[in-house]
Amino acid sequence: MSLKLDQMVGNLFFDCSAFFPELIVCFTIVFLLILRLMRTFHPVHLGWVALPFTLLALAAAGCQWNDVEPFQSPESIGPRYQEIFSGLLVYDNFTIFLRLLLLAFAALVIWLTMLTGIPDREDSADFYSLLLGATLGMCIMASANHLLMVFLGVEMASVPSYALAGFLKGKRQGSEASLKYVVYGGGASGIMLYGISLLAGKFGTAYLPNLATGYIAALKETGGFDVVLLLGTLFILIGLCFKLAAVPFHFWCPDVFEGAAAEVAAFLSVASKGAALALVGRLALVLAGLTDWPLKRPELSDSWMEVARYFIPALAFLAAVTATFGNLAAFAQTNLKRLLAYSTIAHAGYMMMGLATLNPEGASAVLLYLVAYLVMNLGAFAVVAFLRNQTGSEDLSSYKGMVSRSPLMTVLLAIFLLSLLGLPPLAGFAAKFQVFSVLFNSGNYYVAEHHPELGYLMYALLVIGGINSVISAVYYLKVLKVMILDTAEEPDESRPVNVPGGSALYGTILALMIFVVFLAWQHLGKASDDGVNRFQPVLPTSAATAEVKP
Repeated sequence: MSLKLDQMVGNLFFDCSAFFPELIVCFTIVFLLILRLMRTFHPVHLGWVALPFTLLALAAAGCQWNDVEPFQSPESIGPRYQEIFSGLLVYDNFTIFLRLLLLAFAALVIWLTMLTGIPDREDSADFYSLLLGATLGMCIMASANHLLMVFLGVEMASVPSYALAGFLKGKRQGSEASLKYVVYGGGASGIMLYGISLLAGKFGTAYLPNLATGYIAALKETGGFDVVLLLGTLFILIGLCFKLAAVPFHFWCPDVFEGAAAEVAAFLSVASKGAALALVGRLALVLAGLTDWPLKRPELSDSWMEVARYFIPALAFLAAVTATFGNLAAFAQTNLKRLLAYSTIAHAGYMMMGLATLNPEGASAVLLYLVAYLVMNLGAFAVVAFLRNQTGSEDLSSYKGMVSRSPLMTVLLAIFLLSLLGLPPLAGFAAKFQVFSVLFNSGNYYVAEHHPELGYLMYALLVIGGINSVISAVYYLKVLKVMILDTAEEPDESRPVNVPGGSALYGTILALMIFVVFLAWQHLGKASDDGVNRFQPVLPTSAATAEVKP
C-alpha cells in the first residue's frame, strides 16, 4: 500500500513539474480575482501583476525547452516523450514549443493593452483573467492526449474568448459580435462533442494512442466506409475548423474581429489559430498511426497510408478553399480589422497546407510559420490600435496621407503587411517558403512511392498557395497606397498623428523582430524540427513497454 502511495506521489510530482507553466497561469488567474475583491488595489492597473507572472510562466517553459534530458516518468514509452496525469496530456517538445509561443504572445498582448488603455483599471482584473484563462485552455489543446481533454481544452479557450469579444462597454457592435461568437461556438462545440461520443463509443476508449490502433484497424476492415467512423471524425474536424476559422466555418471571424477591440482581435487571430493547428496536427499524426515520416520508418508506411488517403485530400481541400476565399473576400473590405480578419483566414489556409502533408516535416513548417505569424500579425493589429487611439477610426479612409501625418506608423504597418504578403527579407517569406518547400518535397515522395494522386495533390496545393500569395498583394498594397499616395480630403484628416513613445517603441521592436526571424531562419527551423522530432510511433497498450528506437 505504501509502495503504491509513493508511486502516486512520485507521479504527481512529475506531472506537476511538467505542467508547471500552466500552474503559474492558474495561480495568476486566482491571484488577479482575489486582488479584484480588495479595494486597496482598485486604483492599480493589474496588467502590472499579470505581465510579470506571465513572463515567469514563459521562463519556466523556456527552462523546460532547454532541459536536454527532461524528467522521465515510469510511463515513459520513448525518449523525450512523457504522458502526464494518467495519459490525459502529453509532455513533449511539441507541447513545450507551443507553450513558449502562446505564453510569449500572451505577454506581448498584455503589454500592448497596457499601452493602449484597453482595459481600464477598473476592468483590468477581469480582462486579464479571461485572457490568461483562454491561454491556459490553448496550452491544454496543444498537449491533449485524450478526447476528453480535446473538448475541455477547446471549451476553456472558447468561453473566455466569447467574453473578450464583447468586453468593450457600451459598444453595440461588440455585443453583437460576442453573441454571434457564442452562437456559432456553441453549435460547433455540440457537434464536436457528438463526434467525440461516436468515436469513444465505437472503440470503447477516448485515449488517443489506443484510439489510433482501432482507427487504423477499422479502416483496413471496412475500406474507409464505416459511417460511425467517418461521421465522428467529420464532427470533430468541424469543431476544430471553427477555431481555425477555416471555410466554411469562418462566418464568425470577420464580424467578431470588427466588433471586438483590435487588441482582442490580435489575440484571437494568433493564439486560437496556433492552438487549433497544434491540436489538428497532433490528432492527424497520432490517428495516422505514426508520428514520424514514413521514409524514416518504412515499417509504418502501410498503416500510415490507410489514414493518409482520407486525411490528406480532406485537409488539402480545406486548406485550398480557406486560403482562396480569405484572399478574395479581403478585396472589398474598407475596415482594417475586417480586412485583417480575412487575411487571418487566408493564413490559416496556408498553415493547413503544411498539415495536409501529414508528416512531421509539415508540422515543423507550421511551427515556424506560427512564429513569424505571431510577430507580423500582432504588429499589424498593434498599429491599428495605436492609430485608432489617435484618430478614433479603424476605417481605411481615415488613413489617407498617413505617411505625412505619422511616418513611423506608416513604415511599421508597411513592414508588417509586406511580411504578411511574404516578401524577402521578411519573416513571412521564410514562413511561406518553408511550407511550400515541404509541399514540393512531399509531392516528390508520394510520386516516388507509387502514390501519384497524393503527389499531384501536393503539387496542386503548391500552385494554389503561390497564386494566392500573388492575389493577396492586391489588398495589402491597397492599404499602403491609401497611406502613401492618397491625400486627405478634410482639413481635420490632415493633422499630424502623434503616437506616444511607448507605443512607437513597441511597434519598432516587433518590426525589428520581423527581420530577426528572417535572419534566424535556420536556427528557428532547427528549433521547429526539434519541436516535432520527439513524436514516437503509436504503440498498442500491450506494447507500451516495448523498446522504441529513436
